[in-house]
Amino acid sequence: MKYILVTGGVISGIGKGIIASSVGTILKSCGLHVTAIKIDPYINIDAGTFSPYEHGEVFVLDDGGEVDLDLGNYERFLDIRLTRDNNLTTGKIYQSVINKERRGDYLGKTVQVVPHITDAIQEWVVKQAKVPVDVDDVEPQVCVIELGGTVGDIESMPFIEAFRQFQFKVKRENFCNIHVSLIPQPSATGEQKTKPTQNSVRELRGLGLSPDLIMCRCSAALENSVKEKISMFCHVEPEQVICVHDVSSIYRVPLLLENQGVVGYLSRRLNMPIEARPRKMLTKWKEMSDRSDRLLEHCSIALVGKYTKFSDSYASVIKALEHSALAISHKLEVKYIDSAYLEPSTLQEEPVKYHEAWQKLCSADGILVPGGFGVRGTEGKIHAINWARNQKKPFLGVCLGMQLAVCEFARNMLGWKVLCIFCRVEHLQVIDMPEHNPGQMGGTMRLGKRRTIFKTNNSVLRKLYGDAEYVDERHRHRFEVNPELKSHFEEMGFRFVGQDVEGERMEVIELDDHPYFVGVQYHPEFTSRPIKPSPPYLGLLLAAAGKLQSYLQKGCRLSPRDTYSDRSGSSSPDSEISELKLPSITNE
Repeated sequence: MKYILVTGGVISGIGKGIIASSVGTILKSCGLHVTAIKIDPYINIDAGTFSPYEHGEVFVLDDGGEVDLDLGNYERFLDIRLTRDNNLTTGKIYQSVINKERRGDYLGKTVQVVPHITDAIQEWVVKQAKVPVDVDDVEPQVCVIELGGTVGDIESMPFIEAFRQFQFKVKRENFCNIHVSLIPQPSATGEQKTKPTQNSVRELRGLGLSPDLIMCRCSAALENSVKEKISMFCHVEPEQVICVHDVSSIYRVPLLLENQGVVGYLSRRLNMPIEARPRKMLTKWKEMSDRSDRLLEHCSIALVGKYTKFSDSYASVIKALEHSALAISHKLEVKYIDSAYLEPSTLQEEPVKYHEAWQKLCSADGILVPGGFGVRGTEGKIHAINWARNQKKPFLGVCLGMQLAVCEFARNMLGWKVLCIFCRVEHLQVIDMPEHNPGQMGGTMRLGKRRTIFKTNNSVLRKLYGDAEYVDERHRHRFEVNPELKSHFEEMGFRFVGQDVEGERMEVIELDDHPYFVGVQYHPEFTSRPIKPSPPYLGLLLAAAGKLQSYLQKGCRLSPRDTYSDRSGSSSPDSEISELKLPSITNE
């Protein structure tokens, strides 16, 4: 097993997750089996109770693990399926050590950070690195480990010490360290500054780790003199200084690393015999990136949510929209709308924001109401859904978005006077699930991969899934649509076309006589991939671009002009790209 540790310096949030994913991608393109682990030094057991403004979205895995959003990057880049144990936190480590101490596993010894905590970290990494993540169920050959935060943080010290010891246990030829650092370029002088990187590397070395590659995050390409300066003062060869400058698309980052010889260096450093052969996987990424830069047609989607001030709050949603827009050759424009500004009360308090929000909504080609929690902003979402339904505007509701679509229809078509989904009235459309434990917050929702059965053959969403009888998608919710009221809705053309295996939970809704009005209880964005976009999101983009009916009539195949192609304009020889046929999620 080869281990690649990715650390960060100077500031957090400079793209360690994308770089770790990209390193894994270029190694996987060489035919290696790659897995990934994300280490978060916070004491939380998992990310489930975080506000989206704190760390961005909470990404959900097949096994129900609520994890850091970087695991979403790993899954999308590497096209793998990870588990909750691929996200390691201080809380998990301390909890496991304390449990051992309570059982008497340490035989009366004093339990300390060194060696007990550091040993637990190493044992966790070694065990998890061997867990298969590919569909072929083969043990990985390379494990990319990202250490969150920055070197020098108090919280990360036990992990740094653990890997200082770890590098000697697994031997030098099986372990290397990639250090990601910021190269600031003050506008006053325009000069790229290396001092922060020098200090960061010095601190890392003082803690016992020496970087094998220094990846420099910068706004523009590194000048040769700057590269040589970093090489001299950080005691590395110039080839070990890698420039990761801002690019038009994150999908260009693997290409950027590959062009600078990262594969060759890692092959020599870790003694990995990699064949010199055309890398088909990277060719796809290049075609995809080039195509993204050439798009001319635009499609706008109004994202009506509660956490719109921080785009990472909807990271997977945005990626799913981008994947779908690219598949139909359109450049995506996301219009972020705070749902609270759509409410009539805002007209009196902040009329400018009210009119701006409605202008964005009305000018969008499609409307998306994603998942969320709490009462704030739900009335605004209901108003947006009402507008989409009445104006025949393509609409997709996810999780809470689906539940509110049910409430909107009940209020305006069935005449049930419901103020919000939490009101205790006679006709309660959205109810608390029986297994929900209201006395505890963490991990008490319906989480992970669950099966949805399509109950009708003429469902639009079923066709988008390749006419599948069922799909397996990931869930994260505490409330559900009241199944006892199903008949009242279906009499009015509001159909529940997908249900769970027991037929007790409503999973998919569709509205008759509408271009595209779909709601799903699950979160399809978590399984979207760059070359395999999520069917519900693809349907929204197709409808917003006026191509949905044509797509359905062609058997859910995109026309040649809408497919991934090379620079000459000819179709790619790779059938997965040249003719995008969406497989059922169950076949992945």
